[in-house]
Amino acid sequence: MREAVQSVLNAEQKRLEESRDRKSHWKRWGPYLSERQWGTVREDYSEYGTAWDYFPHDQARSRAYRWGEDGLGGISDRHQTTCFALALWNGQDAILKERLFGLTGSEGNHGEDVKEYYFYLDSTPTHSYMKYLYKYPQRAFPYRQLVENNRRSKNEPEFELRDTGIFDDNRYFDVIVEYAKASPEDMLIRITAHNRGPEPAELQLLPTIWFRNTWSWDPAAKRPMLSVEPRRTAGPAIRVEEPAYGTRWLVCEGSPELLFTENESNNERLFGAPNRVPYVKDGINNHVVNGAPNTVNPEQTGTKASACYSVLVEPGKSAMIRLRLTNDADAVQASSIPGIASAPARKSLGAAAAAPGREVQLFGSSFERIFAQRIAEADEFYAQHMPKGLSPDAQSVQRQAFAGMLWSKQFFYYDVKAWLEGDPVGPPPPASRRHGRNKEWTHLYNADIISMPDKWEYPWYAAWDLAFHCIPLAQIDADFAKEQLTLMLREWYMHPNGQLPAYEWAFGDVNPPVHAWACWRVYKIEKRVTGRADRAFLEHAFHKLLLNFTWWVNRKDAEGMNVFQGGFLGLDNIGVFDRSAPLPTGGHIEQSDGTSWMGMYCLNMLAIALELARENQAYEGVASKFLEHFVYIAHAMNDLGGEGISLWDEHDGFYYDVLHLPSGEHFPLRVRSMVGLIPLFAVETLESDVVDMLPGFKRRMQWFLDNKPDLREHIRIAEVPGKGTRRLLSIVDCERLGSVLRYMLDESEFLSPYGIRALSRVHRDSPFMLEANGMSHRVDYEPGESSSGLFGGNSNWRGPIWFPVNFLLIESLQKFHHFLGEEFQAEFPSGSGQKKNLWEVAAELSRRLSRIFLRGRDGRRPVFGRAEEFQTDPFWRDYLPFHEYFHGDTGAGVGASHQTGWTGLVAKLIEQSGE
Repeated sequence: MREAVQSVLNAEQKRLEESRDRKSHWKRWGPYLSERQWGTVREDYSEYGTAWDYFPHDQARSRAYRWGEDGLGGISDRHQTTCFALALWNGQDAILKERLFGLTGSEGNHGEDVKEYYFYLDSTPTHSYMKYLYKYPQRAFPYRQLVENNRRSKNEPEFELRDTGIFDDNRYFDVIVEYAKASPEDMLIRITAHNRGPEPAELQLLPTIWFRNTWSWDPAAKRPMLSVEPRRTAGPAIRVEEPAYGTRWLVCEGSPELLFTENESNNERLFGAPNRVPYVKDGINNHVVNGAPNTVNPEQTGTKASACYSVLVEPGKSAMIRLRLTNDADAVQASSIPGIASAPARKSLGAAAAAPGREVQLFGSSFERIFAQRIAEADEFYAQHMPKGLSPDAQSVQRQAFAGMLWSKQFFYYDVKAWLEGDPVGPPPPASRRHGRNKEWTHLYNADIISMPDKWEYPWYAAWDLAFHCIPLAQIDADFAKEQLTLMLREWYMHPNGQLPAYEWAFGDVNPPVHAWACWRVYKIEKRVTGRADRAFLEHAFHKLLLNFTWWVNRKDAEGMNVFQGGFLGLDNIGVFDRSAPLPTGGHIEQSDGTSWMGMYCLNMLAIALELARENQAYEGVASKFLEHFVYIAHAMNDLGGEGISLWDEHDGFYYDVLHLPSGEHFPLRVRSMVGLIPLFAVETLESDVVDMLPGFKRRMQWFLDNKPDLREHIRIAEVPGKGTRRLLSIVDCERLGSVLRYMLDESEFLSPYGIRALSRVHRDSPFMLEANGMSHRVDYEPGESSSGLFGGNSNWRGPIWFPVNFLLIESLQKFHHFLGEEFQAEFPSGSGQKKNLWEVAAELSRRLSRIFLRGRDGRRPVFGRAEEFQTDPFWRDYLPFHEYFHGDTGAGVGASHQTGWTGLVAKLIEQSGE
């Protein structure tokens, strides 16, 4: 069967197939470098966990990293032993531009923030073709100005790089980095610098190759080596020798100067201590920028090396350099002999290959033909994933969203036990570390390629973010999506007690339990797209998810009332209080969202169990268990512990958290927020063709309904002509659904022109106020950046639009429509008199979210807000940043500007609802 499918696959699909079957390792090399390794928890060995201060940007050029590497538009192998990236110097900067700059958590008035402009323009899933753009100013980069001008209040906007005037008169270079794989181990590299300014401008391009430093921390590690290739080649070549993948070469077209040093810390600059070796990490920087003598190795060996190209680019013109990173020794030698074509080079060209004996050199005509072919193959691959009739603009948005998802893969290395104990060759860590961050996660050992939310602002995985990443990823590479979900369930990730790791700042934090939902969705997406139903993946995930579900029940429903507290649950500052900390009032909060997330979790597990029971009746019993558990949770939303307390407010017709005080008093916290919409997520339908083929499950369900009459209200039954009995399971019953939707679809409340706000706009004029213990607590509608320092102040759930919860709302409306059909309609918008069925409402919400990125009739994209350069300049207006969240009124991008992550869901929304 596999062979029959193979014959109709396009070139990229064939590569994916070969990668899955391990016939060819097309994914061995990819964009796995971080964009910020400094300032991370992994590199922090401070006494009090002050990661930003312990390893700042100023030290990054001089100090060897322990746990990973970073760079501009770079690549590495999947174990990050060998790294390649671009460094730049405009003759004005005080340092080489080797990595992105940004403000730390304490420097920015809204937390950490990258202060650079760069864009992921293209990538295939196997990274057979990749394209990246970096905008490099021709004036001196304003490092100090960016720090000083961001000493603003949280009520003021951030001071951005463009606000410094550095891009005035278009005095900058558009530097485009492209990669094309001739074979899994033969990478063609093309770097093009476009001068957008009015005058000729000098630029030094320094493509750099280096090894991640493993030898400084492990005396047994074998030291790899870079050296000049002494034999004649197509150009200057750096010989790359390391134990894992053997020997390869970085061959450079033209006549660049080759500079060598070591990837070792400059202790003299950093700490005033002697250096271990004469040549150190910042040696090339000091040689190029400062002209310092004796900072690069005249013997031309080391563990870090650059090819230094000096170019003068005329205004409106460009300069290109070409390189090739390959392990093909025959091709490297043959490339210097006209008329000799290597077999791998001929094979890589397919039908376009030259005949034996014709010139196919490393930088001959074949180089550009391979690039052209890989670009055409990428176009062909994505054409099959785009709905018919999409405008070129919508196609570009979807393509860039996929590119951002694929470029945001990163090698993430973190051995918590070793980190806590310190390295054998280093000083012992402070004793306080054994009682500090992640001390309960000593089993955790990560050394994998993982999908990151953002490789600068969040260069660490977040488990619930990752679940959403896997939805658009599954559209184009279901294998990678499944690998990501499986990874989080592995014994060396999941805690022995069943908890999933949250993120490196606090693995023990609690995120919404969406992993089961993601596993189920990825399974169904792959089945639809490829025809494969990977039951083995689903079954393996299900068994591990049972452990996680049990952890939730035991730890977050401690009183056994089927009501869950959970904590902040990823929604940061949405509540009146910090929900992950002890309440200033004492007591506790019964969380509408925590309980609803668990209702959704039950239904996800029920759906998976029913699917597995089709071929294994042993799953019928556990399916019954999740059905019953869901019903108890749904019932508890309305009768907490049998006390008659409800999270549903009958007067308002909305769900609220309930505050329990130590005195026994309790009352709802009447904040209209996403917390009250999340109950919509817990909805599923059971089809008769599934139930009828599982007699044990059907019998148990009927017994439950017959003997628990007070719980029947949460299972609604309808007869569908030609389909039999359809059952609806939902926390929100059909009567309450209309009330919740009236709020959600009201433009003066939740409904924005660009999606659903996380907090109702009604709180702009009527903020929620609570007096407790002499303190005033307040929730205002803040549609943009947060004015609070809660959770670092770089995140805001009090008004903006967030893609993950909007996506789940859309999906929930589709499920309700599947049961209720055309008969149930809602005013859209509320009060307009215009009625739509819920499928139509879901489609309209989807298109509103997509329109954040699409150019409107006025020629403007909402995501760019008031940034005129982005709105009108032809060199800016089509390059999209996929922000973390979006202004609740204008749709302007807010938060991390290169999030892509879960905002990449826009690719799925465009696929299912168009533009």
